[in-house]
Amino acid sequence: MNRRLSHNQISTVSGTGLLITLGIVFGDLGTSPLYVMRAIVAGADTISTNFILGGLSAIFWTLTLQTTLKYIIITLRADNKGEGGIFSLFALIRKKAKWAYIFAIIGGCALLADGVITPSITIVSAVEGLININPRIPVIPIVIVIITALFFIQGFGTKTVGGSFGPIMLLWFTMLGTLGLAQIIKYPAIFKAINPYYAYLFIAKFPHGFVLLGAVFLCTTGAEALYSDLGHCGLKNIRISWTFVKTALLLNYFGQGAWILKNAEKVYSDTNPFFSIMPGWFLITGIIIATAAAVIASQALISGSFTLISEAISLNFWPKIKINYPTNIKGQMYISSINWILYVLCLFVILFFQHSSNMEAAYGLSITLTMLMTTVLLSIYMYYHKFPIILIVLLLFVFLSIEGTFLVANLNKFVHGGWFTILLGGFLFLVMYIWFNGRKIKNSFIEFIKIENYYDVIKALSTDHSVSKYATNLVFLTKANKSTDVESKIIYSILHKQPKRADVYWLLHVDILDEPHVLEYRITHLIPDILIKVDFKIGFKVQPRVNLFFRQVIEEMNKNKEIDLLSRYESLRKFNVMSDFRFVVIDRIQNYDFDFPPREQFIMDMYSIFKNFGISEVRSLGLDTSNVTIEAVPLFIDTDIPLMMIRNNGVNGSKHI
Repeated sequence: MNRRLSHNQISTVSGTGLLITLGIVFGDLGTSPLYVMRAIVAGADTISTNFILGGLSAIFWTLTLQTTLKYIIITLRADNKGEGGIFSLFALIRKKAKWAYIFAIIGGCALLADGVITPSITIVSAVEGLININPRIPVIPIVIVIITALFFIQGFGTKTVGGSFGPIMLLWFTMLGTLGLAQIIKYPAIFKAINPYYAYLFIAKFPHGFVLLGAVFLCTTGAEALYSDLGHCGLKNIRISWTFVKTALLLNYFGQGAWILKNAEKVYSDTNPFFSIMPGWFLITGIIIATAAAVIASQALISGSFTLISEAISLNFWPKIKINYPTNIKGQMYISSINWILYVLCLFVILFFQHSSNMEAAYGLSITLTMLMTTVLLSIYMYYHKFPIILIVLLLFVFLSIEGTFLVANLNKFVHGGWFTILLGGFLFLVMYIWFNGRKIKNSFIEFIKIENYYDVIKALSTDHSVSKYATNLVFLTKANKSTDVESKIIYSILHKQPKRADVYWLLHVDILDEPHVLEYRITHLIPDILIKVDFKIGFKVQPRVNLFFRQVIEEMNKNKEIDLLSRYESLRKFNVMSDFRFVVIDRIQNYDFDFPPREQFIMDMYSIFKNFGISEVRSLGLDTSNVTIEAVPLFIDTDIPLMMIRNNGVNGSKHI
């Protein structure tokens, strides 16, 4: 018997959809003009026409090949029922390529780590515009106030202010294009930068050109976040709005380049051409709009981090932690522990690096790893979906070459602050690797047996009044995918570890699917009125609120007269009191009479430590802790116990007491 729980699908192309897309998807990409050209100029020995044209050409072709071709045209097609992102991509192939999990967690950890700098660099870059008005304005305190307010409001959700994100970003991109166009009109020759020959000159002929590709790369760092936001807005909305966004970005970049070439004598290493192209009368307004756009970009990063961690939990990459849903907006969640960890890390970045120019030197290194991992996973996806081998080889050659080049160029950033994101990403990788493999080791010791072999004894126990009743309805959580199977530990708990008599036994099985938003259940009556199994099929983006789901199931079954929910106790039944339910959760712990190999023992020891920082399985499944019994059972029972002791019967001169 299959039932489906409701789920609302998005999203169609419309003016509203395009506006929402601007507010959600393009924050990181859209705020890159705040710092990219400044980073390129800061690395120049001298400002020359070919140098600026080369930098702009590298930006143009990076946005065209990396952002447009790889992500907008190719990668967005690899969606998981409309959802995107590196974990969604892995979910599409994990059944056929389980070994590919290593690429997924490297990419996910790198994305989370480098993302810590995004709120810091965007907001600091925007607020630093105030220095153009008064050099004495204290930038860092203002930024800390903004960052603190931003993280503080996360627990309340952004439903109230979220409606303004789209219009603000529309204003932002319009401003970018208008400011850039005003400068291009004065120097139309800047369009020569479209010629890729200038990008070649930039890399090959200038002393620091190759290293400065690390600065050029900053123009596309938001492409991976764009892919992750696919499920919020839909493929067509992203593709259509990207045409407008890319045009605005290029106009602004080229406008900054035109201003630099027209005012080369005014350009210094600390000059930010983004604010320099603003008319004096517009400067304050421009700074306010830039700061608002930076806050929106930061909000997108924070929300994206929550989504990544939520997906990691569902894919068994991360310990279970509490997730709240402050609003009814699709996909909006709040993870308190992650929110405040991000806040502390952002404060560290702001206070440690102080200036956005210092953050540029650290930004972008680890995100290249994410892009490389996405390329690898995308090629695996294409292979299993029968794409022509020549296309897969071409994709790998082109994008591994581009991203490998950016990675080598970005390695220069390691000593200038890139070590921070690599260190943070390395720690996150350790957590995900340990958690995934620790669960894998534990699950390898699960023994499944045929439940039909125990039908008779379960029926007999259910009616044996010499055994005190444990509960009217006794519910066990099972990992058995097949309705014919059950864990041996559950049978052990029912029959041996204090025999548990109940009128009805329930087996609940939660199956986390590779699809994102599925929410279905199936009921199997194994022993009529005595043993019932409920299988929940839940998408990896759905919070498994098993207690709530189970309540809906039994209420529907009662309505359909499949079960009787009234109490089985006569004194209570005549007053229409409902039946009692009790859950039993079996916690499998290591039996230290059994030794793992050194690598597995290290993983299990670390797994136990990380487990203490998460919430219990009871809380993660939304069970009512007041009616749950947790039974600890050995992970492994060695049936072949080696003989280690010799019985002494008092011979050979021993004395009896």
